Amino acid sequence: MEKNVLFNQRIRLRHLHTFVAVAQQGTLGRAAETLNLSQPALSKTLNELEQLTGTRLFERGRLGAHLTLSGEQFLTHAVKVLDALNHAGQALHNPPRGPSEVVRIGALPTAALGILPPVIGQFHRQQQDVTLQVGTMNNPMILSGLKSGELDLGIGRMSDPELMTGLNYELLFLESLKLVVRPDHPLLHDNVTMSRVMDWPVVVSPKGTAPRQSSEALLAEQGCELSANCIETLSASLSRQLTIDYDYVWFVPSGAVKDDLRQGALVALPVPQTGTGEPIGILTRVDTPLSGIAMRLLSAIRKSMPG
Repeated sequence: MEKNVLFNQRIRLRHLHTFVAVAQQGTLGRAAETLNLSQPALSKTLNELEQLTGTRLFERGRLGAHLTLSGEQFLTHAVKVLDALNHAGQALHNPPRGPSEVVRIGALPTAALGILPPVIGQFHRQQQDVTLQVGTMNNPMILSGLKSGELDLGIGRMSDPELMTGLNYELLFLESLKLVVRPDHPLLHDNVTMSRVMDWPVVVSPKGTAPRQSSEALLAEQGCELSANCIETLSASLSRQLTIDYDYVWFVPSGAVKDDLRQGALVALPVPQTGTGEPIGILTRVDTPLSGIAMRLLSAIRKSMPG
């Protein structure tokens, strides 16, 4: 009880803003830039928060910071607090408006790129009076947004059972990993092996994400390691542009590049794959039924799936 009282007395908004920024950005450096702080100042604030909570919230290493199980659980509450304050500020400064139809979606960056454009285009031709708010984020942020009520539905991955409490999961498809390059990449004129791929700069997802784990597993199977000459990012649009314009090899879930591969804007390297792929699905809250508009969007997503 005394620890909880001390926590309530000493916790500050800067602790929550810092924590959520690191969870979103994946590294302390990028989070510091987002908050316009020095990295030492951000690290100090994060250390203070971990002392207050009495537990480690991130595993920090050379390649970034990813949430521990305690961190993922705390993230749900931190997002809820900041969201409540944001709504309070909007209520004070914005005049009341009439009700409007809004559907709020959280999606993995590669899933958003691979699934949502044709679905949204078709949906808005039929529902022109609906606002769709789409956020691309990592899987813990999707789960937290759903639990806090900030999101109506998510497109992401199944997580640990304790983090899935109160959520429904519906499988959409299995997503394999592709290594893609621009059509005139020099590798396409070479004997493609994983060791040769590692001679070129690569684009990968940040440490702790499922695509990154798949990438590292594939490299390990071939007796290779990820080189330092790489870009780590969750941004599918940045990854795509780097791959199309330069010599990068993009380790990417297949759904994000299916149209580019079909149209010839990108080419998949002939690297052998193992496993069945990563499951991608729809996430919703158990205790909150979707609105009629959200149900129609969900139906459109289901119908867009092959087979």
